Amino acid sequence: MKRFIEAVKNMFRIEDLRNRVLFTLALLAVYRIGAHIPTPGINEAVLQQMFQQAAGSVLGIFDLFSGGNFRKLTIFALGIMPYITSSIILQLMTVVFPYLERLQKEGELGRRKITQYTRYLTIVLSIIQSFTIAQTLQTAAGPNGLSMVYHPGWGFTLMTILTLTTGSAFIMWLGEQISERGIGNGMSLIIFVGIVVGLPRAVVDLYEKARTQAWGPFTPLALILLIALMITVVAFIVFVEGGQRRIPVQYAKRVVGRRVMGGQSSYLPLRVNSGGVIPPIFASSLLAFPATAALMFGTRWPFVKNIAEALKWGEPLYTLIYVTLILLFAFFYVGIVFNPTELADNMRKNGGFIPGIRPGRTTSEHVSKILKRLTFIGAVYLALVCLLPEWMIAGIHLDHLGWGIGSWFDRHFPVWFLKGLQVNFYFGGTSLLIVVGVAMDTVQQLEAQLVMRNYEGFARKGRLRGRR
Repeated sequence: MKRFIEAVKNMFRIEDLRNRVLFTLALLAVYRIGAHIPTPGINEAVLQQMFQQAAGSVLGIFDLFSGGNFRKLTIFALGIMPYITSSIILQLMTVVFPYLERLQKEGELGRRKITQYTRYLTIVLSIIQSFTIAQTLQTAAGPNGLSMVYHPGWGFTLMTILTLTTGSAFIMWLGEQISERGIGNGMSLIIFVGIVVGLPRAVVDLYEKARTQAWGPFTPLALILLIALMITVVAFIVFVEGGQRRIPVQYAKRVVGRRVMGGQSSYLPLRVNSGGVIPPIFASSLLAFPATAALMFGTRWPFVKNIAEALKWGEPLYTLIYVTLILLFAFFYVGIVFNPTELADNMRKNGGFIPGIRPGRTTSEHVSKILKRLTFIGAVYLALVCLLPEWMIAGIHLDHLGWGIGSWFDRHFPVWFLKGLQVNFYFGGTSLLIVVGVAMDTVQQLEAQLVMRNYEGFARKGRLRGRR
């Protein structure tokens, strides 16, 4: 604890680091202020009743990634979902279109161009989603048959599109500013803050359900099991996120002028979970599309609504597709951000080699082989972390299986096992993964900044102690 306090003091002694931290906190505060500004023309009481009835549905995912803004339909209701979806589309398109692939390989200039395209696509998706929300709010009736909109019509539709699209663009700008001039990844920190702020409400909701025995006679056991599972998952995340495979690298001696360069040993650190929280976020975003389509076309085309029902949270088909998408996105994302061929070429140019492995193509194949194994382990870890708590929330709907199998599960398993505890999504595995992962990444960045300036970090010592 003493080292932690000293590290915080050192952090504020360094002017550049202090400015970055304060800048980040200021922009996150602006984001939270906007989270309390409602969209004009909405009947908030009816909207809250609808969300209470839809607890545990895909609406909870939207609410999670918007930091609780979707539930209240504030000006930031869309959150960063349009930006995430745009990033997915652009990254997939780099595989299909050679022009985008060339841009990605052009370094910083190419990445800026792709970022610009991502911004444009974010605005387009925000307009589409805003229009969908506006139309749904006007056509759907609340629990008591009351309208969720005070004055429906094209005026309300245009106002909603303008408000929500502007809010989404502003969040995108905030995230980019934090990434460039602050500390940590801006988009991840925005999601992190939204989840952390929503935790007190989720705890109150959990207490109320336990007090009113909403889960039946197994309430104490279910509550203890949920708390124990959350603690275990957090500990497991911390353990795996810090895991690395260190590949030894040796540098040959070179004579430059009259000086002998190189000859030292180093290592190449490969993280077990190189994809971070990106694969589950991408998977959740894609699986939210059926629910969006059902809101738009469910009344006109019944088959769209049937597909959305089959892909509801907790359904066996949803679970199968969710795990598959996490595995695919883990390999896809790592393949984009990590290039073994480029790494091997850079090592050879600098006189580096892996002991026992020939430089060049053999080194690239060796690193690629290790990376694939680590990525598979990391993807399985992500799937387990995301699914286990979600099963506690929404249940394992094995009673929906056909051929008499579902009825057998219905007779022999408790209700809370099949239907879940129906608690807030903030207790889900995705939430825990984002909170722990983002917190660890941000602390590591602060740690690196402190140690680089010869100050004591949170875990490591600098070459000099911080000035008193």
